[in-house]
Amino acid sequence: MKILVTGTAGFIGFYVAKALLERGDEVWGLDNINDYYDSSLKYARLNETGIQKEQIENGKIVSSNRYKNYKFIKISLEDRSGLEKIFKTENFNYVCHLAAQAGVRYSLTNPYAYLDSNLVGFINIIELAKQYKVKHFVYASSSSVYGLNQKMPFSTSDNVDHPISLYAATKKSNELMAHAYSHLYQLPVTGLRFFTVYGPWGRPDMAYYKFTKAIKEKKPIEVYNNGQMERDFTFIDDIVEGVIRVINSPPQGDKQWSALKPDPSSSPAPYKIYNIGNNSPVRLIDFIEELENLLGQKAIKKMLPIQPGDVVATYADINDLEKDFSYKPKTSIKEGLKKFVAWYLKY
Repeated sequence: MKILVTGTAGFIGFYVAKALLERGDEVWGLDNINDYYDSSLKYARLNETGIQKEQIENGKIVSSNRYKNYKFIKISLEDRSGLEKIFKTENFNYVCHLAAQAGVRYSLTNPYAYLDSNLVGFINIIELAKQYKVKHFVYASSSSVYGLNQKMPFSTSDNVDHPISLYAATKKSNELMAHAYSHLYQLPVTGLRFFTVYGPWGRPDMAYYKFTKAIKEKKPIEVYNNGQMERDFTFIDDIVEGVIRVINSPPQGDKQWSALKPDPSSSPAPYKIYNIGNNSPVRLIDFIEELENLLGQKAIKKMLPIQPGDVVATYADINDLEKDFSYKPKTSIKEGLKKFVAWYLKY
């Protein structure tokens, strides 16, 4: 298969590209390598797949020196003409769209970054996927779309019309845009709502990464909602396995779908949404305690109220994922954090 993976200098995109390459697929990666967080980590991820920093220039195609079936290009999602040149010459079978402007709190102070990347960028990619007849368009959504929902666990069949951050609103918008394209053009599309992904090579803006750094440096950590937040922490390997299985199986459309009782996660069109989560939420305070145990150091905790845009808890209902793919994430928080800490101390 020939697959375009966007965001391959990012956390999830790096792992997905690597997994596809190792099973023998031909992969094109793209990323704009922005400065939302330290770009040296992004270049280090690329280096792990044989893409050398010294070769990277805007718009230049770089071949991997580790995988003969991997090419990378530095380009922004907003560059419609540049993206079209790639689609026109490469004839991708599949697109896995993982690039986006991430982060809930950053969206409070930098809203236009989310409009540019997550809305303009999304429409550029999905329009080209339609135009060049891609067999399956898979894209990253987020557990953030559940917003004010309180019924647990979060189900893809629930209404998600009350996001509480601009980031979440753009991800919900992506799901709506994807359905419109699927309905109008019969483009097979699948959205994946990821739940608090963590692991080696992870994002420095995420709490687990910041906590580890601060504990090692004997600096205070900010613990919101007095540690009484719950997150369905999902280890990166489990996320990647789910993504790979989904890429291989374009949705067919639900013939039993009823407009009188509409299921938001499916459609008569070839459209589907899945949660990918650990299905086992962990209290933030317990998460910190596990980190302390692994690092052999106590955290200096600064207890704070919940922040704007944050949700108190996330908890994934993964029944559809199990039913359709016989798959369920299985890495425990203890096992996953152990792997992350080992990587962090080495890196």
